[in-house]
Amino acid sequence: MARPRRPLFLRPASYRQRRLRDAARLLPVLGIALFLVPLLWTPSDESGGVSNSGALLFVFGVWTGLIVAAHVLSRILRLDAGEDRDEPP
Repeated sequence: MARPRRPLFLRPASYRQRRLRDAARLLPVLGIALFLVPLLWTPSDESGGVSNSGALLFVFGVWTGLIVAAHVLSRILRLDAGEDRDEPP
């Protein structure tokens, strides 16, 4: 007897939740890449490079942005998980 075929497409809510989980998993990779950007900058001198204080502001800005992004993603995922539990099977 053949197994019943699974549906080809996911429900939109389930698909959205999976993509949000993927975004949450990629957030640390994005953070590492952004933290390494100041290493590529030239030092500040007469050539118009970036100063150490500018690089430090960039690093703390990235850090703050990662915290905010993680908070937003966690709130959205928590709300989506609550909606999935209320749906009948």
